[in-house]
Amino acid sequence: MENKVFGIVAFAVLIEGIISYISEFFVHGSFCWEMFLSLLLGIAVAVAYKLDLPAQFNLTSEIPYFGCVLTGILLSRGSNYLSDLLSKLMNL
Repeated sequence: MENKVFGIVAFAVLIEGIISYISEFFVHGSFCWEMFLSLLLGIAVAVAYKLDLPAQFNLTSEIPYFGCVLTGILLSRGSNYLSDLLSKLMNL
């Protein structure tokens, strides 16, 4: 049960990150090279090293590398973002 709750919270934070990127790139109309490069680098590192956060919660996808891409998006948000996520999850 704890793994499911941990996974749900992690996905909620991940979706918030994706919405932030979509908002920045498509809604505000301003293109931020730093955010784009951070996103590409995070995904590249996660795929290269096969980092898959959803798999840690026994959540698998039929789409190859989907978990790695989602993990890369989390990585691209930066260490402060991940630190905040972990502290929130530990308080559950």
